[in-house]
Amino acid sequence: MDVVATKVNITKQAAGEAIDAVIEAVSEALAVGDKVQLTGFGSFEVRQRKARIGRNPSDPTKTVAIPAQKAPVFKAGKRLKDAVK
Repeated sequence: MDVVATKVNITKQAAGEAIDAVIEAVSEALAVGDKVQLTGFGSFEVRQRKARIGRNPSDPTKTVAIPAQKAPVFKAGKRLKDAVK
């Protein structure tokens, strides 16, 4: 939050509130099934995972049923990928 406050020349409290608002907006959009794109940074979406059989971590000889579920997914955009290279 300090970096955002410095770059935009606002207080740390205002930067924190702005970041929290963005995170809340992305979360709410994903909750209703919308895709969120931040140009150059990346995109967030919800994907359906199929039900599958997994291993019990405490006893690998036993299997457990993992139910189908929705999962948030992030795909990095070109600018972010280039910045990380």
